[in-house]
Order: sequence, then C-alpha cells, then structure tokens
Amino acid sequence: MRKILHADCDCFYAAVEMRDNPGLRDLPLAIGGSADKRGVIATCNYPARRYGIHSAMPTARALRLCPELKLLAPDFDRYRRVSHDIQAVFHELTPLVEPLSLDEAYLDVSEVTRFQGSATWMAHWLKQEVLARTGIVVSVGVAPNKFLAKIASDWDKPDGLFVIPPTQMASFIEGLAVNKLHGVGPATAAKLEGLGIATCAELRARPLEQLIDAFGKFGQRLHELAHGIDDRPVNVTRERKSVSVETTYDSDLPDLAQCHQALAPLIARLDERLARHGNPDIGKQFVKVRFHDFTSTTQETGARGVIHARFHELLESAWQRGGRPVRLLGVGVRLAPEAEQRQLSLFDGEQPT
Repeated sequence: MRKILHADCDCFYAAVEMRDNPGLRDLPLAIGGSADKRGVIATCNYPARRYGIHSAMPTARALRLCPELKLLAPDFDRYRRVSHDIQAVFHELTPLVEPLSLDEAYLDVSEVTRFQGSATWMAHWLKQEVLARTGIVVSVGVAPNKFLAKIASDWDKPDGLFVIPPTQMASFIEGLAVNKLHGVGPATAAKLEGLGIATCAELRARPLEQLIDAFGKFGQRLHELAHGIDDRPVNVTRERKSVSVETTYDSDLPDLAQCHQALAPLIARLDERLARHGNPDIGKQFVKVRFHDFTSTTQETGARGVIHARFHELLESAWQRGGRPVRLLGVGVRLAPEAEQRQLSLFDGEQPT
C-alpha cells in the first residue's frame, strides 16, 4: 500500500507577500487584477476570507464586500523563486514528486526509510523545514492514495496536518460528503442530491450499473472513489497538453468585427509562446469566447500546425453561439501526445529509397 503526501501552501501568493511585509498579516489582503481592468482574485489571506472573498471572484465584487481590502498585483517571478525553494525541500525527502502548481504537490514516500518509515513523521518534518527555510506555512495530508491525501491536506487548514491511516480509510470515506470527491462539481453534486445521495456511504449502497446509467463512464469513477479506490501513481514527468493565451478586455467587444480585430495580437502572442516551447507538434487548435454575461464557449478543430485563418473561422462559429458582447477571448493549441510526436519525428527523419 502506498504512502502519499499532498502538500499545499496556505494562500500561497498572499503568504509570500505577508512574509516579505509583516505589516500585511492582519489586514484583509488579496492578490489579483485591478477592478477597473475587470480583474479577478488569484488568492487572498484568511482575514479577507472572513468577508466572503475567495479565489476567482471578480475584484470589483471583492472590493464591495470589503472596501478596505488591500489589493496587490501578483509578482509571479518572486512566487516562482519561493516555489523552487519549497520544491527543493520536497525532493530532499523523495524523488517521487508531482508538482500540481506553484504551491502544491504530491509526494510518494512509500519507499522512504527515514523517520522509521513513518509518513506522519515525514509530514511533520516537511512542514517544519518549509517554514524554517522559506517562511511559508504548508498544510499536509497523509493517506494511502492521492484522492484521500488531497482531501486530508484541506481538512484542517490553515497550518494543517491530517492523517488517514489505512485502518481508518473505510470509516472516513463513509462519512465523506460526495461533493468532496474529485471531479464532482456543482452540477454532478446536484444530480447526486436529486438521487438522494449526499454521502459516500449512500453512494456505496447504489449498484454500479445504476451509477453508470446516471453518469456514464464517470459512474465507474464515483463507485471507485466511494470505495477508496485510486490507483493513480505520483507522476514525476508531467506532459504539457496545451499552449494558449487569453485576454480579458477593459470594455466589452461589442460585435464580431471587433472580435476579429482583437484576435490578431492574440495569435501573435501564441506564436511567440509556441516558439519558446520549441514549436511542438500540434493536434488541435481552438478559440475560447467568454461573453459579457460570463457564459463561455470553446470551438476547436484538428490541425497539424497553426493556421491563422482557421482561428478566425473558429471565432465566427463560437461567437454565433452567443451573439453577445465579449469580455474575454483566447486562442490556443492542443499538443499531439509525446508518443505520437516521437513517431512523427521518426518518419520525418527517414530518407527516401
């Protein structure tokens, strides 16, 4: 049985700012874009959360909830440097580290012999070392799989350490609300509630066939999670799947013609980003449109390279779905799987006979 840690820094961007300026600690603080440019909150500290502020909230709404909110623009270069130092601590414990973002990662410590092999002691050490070396508080969950470790890291925040030993897995899962399950969003949670399923114990009681009828392939996954089954390994090599750019506009783009004009600089930025990534092989290209009422749509098509005119065709199709002013446009590509890229490169390198 595996021993998995999920480490998650508490309000990471805000934590870095408070570390570097202790005078911010007791103030409601948020990191995000400015309200006049229709920015959103990236993260906020716990004093701000008491006002109901949370990540992904429009900055304008956050300021209405808390007029005295201290708003700072993100400094991603600084956050990456701190993240690098934190990741270095993770790698001292085990080479099996799967970063999920700048502020969280899975660690497989199944074969670690330090601390007499105790994952709980390892988690204590991890918290102490990250705090001592970087000044950042990290919450850690300990469990036999990734699904439960991630739930555990959030169980006792802030500054949490929660352990789900194998002997307590079954009882823990039985009382777990279904909206805690990975992949269960508001729509799926509402559908489960409509079926009279609020906990994993109630989910376990339903036959697998019934779940598949109601949720398709995801019904199988619900059945597995309700029984604590998650065989996903900690993946130390993450494959990039897409490259994209997007912009939220200060003023809505009123019509399709204005959207076409706004597309050209986005495509230029995408070309630059692809060049920085070594112009990888492409499987699809897509356009994302978010209308003024926050509804979004994405249109994509297969492609073997970036065809600029095709982005305009996709935009036209996507815009027709709403036909309303647009607040955000994005363009991007989905990359061909690495195995397929290697196969293509073999054929490209062959000489005619």
